[in-house]
Amino acid sequence: MASGKRIMLVTGANTGIGYDTALFLARADSHNHVIVSARNEQRGLDALKKLQAMKLKGTLSFQKLDIASDESIFTAVKEIEAKFDKLDVLVNNAGIFVTGPTTRAAMRKTFEVNVYGPVILTDALAPLLKKSNDPRIINVSSGLGSIGARLDSTDAYYHNPGEAYRMSKAALNMASANQKYNYREKNFKIWSYCPGFVITDIGLGDSAQREDSRKKKREAGAESSETSAQGVLDIVEGKRDAEMDLFVQRYGKTWPW
Repeated sequence: MASGKRIMLVTGANTGIGYDTALFLARADSHNHVIVSARNEQRGLDALKKLQAMKLKGTLSFQKLDIASDESIFTAVKEIEAKFDKLDVLVNNAGIFVTGPTTRAAMRKTFEVNVYGPVILTDALAPLLKKSNDPRIINVSSGLGSIGARLDSTDAYYHNPGEAYRMSKAALNMASANQKYNYREKNFKIWSYCPGFVITDIGLGDSAQREDSRKKKREAGAESSETSAQGVLDIVEGKRDAEMDLFVQRYGKTWPW
């Protein structure tokens, strides 16, 4: 693809925050090309078809990618390299929330997707990102990964469960800090970004369970995942460049590390 396009990859883009992020990025500018990635090829292609039907300003394509699999990561990177001369924006959005007891298996599964995958994918894509004049990495974290907030008994989410998820997002924040160090000489701009309490299907099973969860989230004050996508767009468009060393939220807010 011609280098005049700004190439962006969004992981886990077939639903929720990832889908809305792909929508907002492709809608924002005709120079944006968004790679919609998903581990399930059919669901990813269905999402791509739905987005393309909207006749957005930018262009889109699909890339099969399971960030829990090194083989899938390296295959995807080779395919992206074959199609594009660079990568300008990487949104590490894909994530999971494993419910139930904090067992070794639950922690391993959570870290495979929420930590190991984004780290390995980012390093594998680094050569393409280095070819960009403005490489940006957005690691989609969570306020539940804030150690400072976890120690604050007045925090609104103090009693929320999800120990494996909390630990994985704290680890992802450290990964962001490591990336800032590792790529400090290449002008990379890197963020840990909390998308907020929004309605998604993360960690849920069948359709009945998902609908019940959506209802409960709405009643608890959850917002649309479009607000999360707007936060990503603000970062991509440079509106929060002065806050790269902060743990940023939507609406110009931040979390303590």
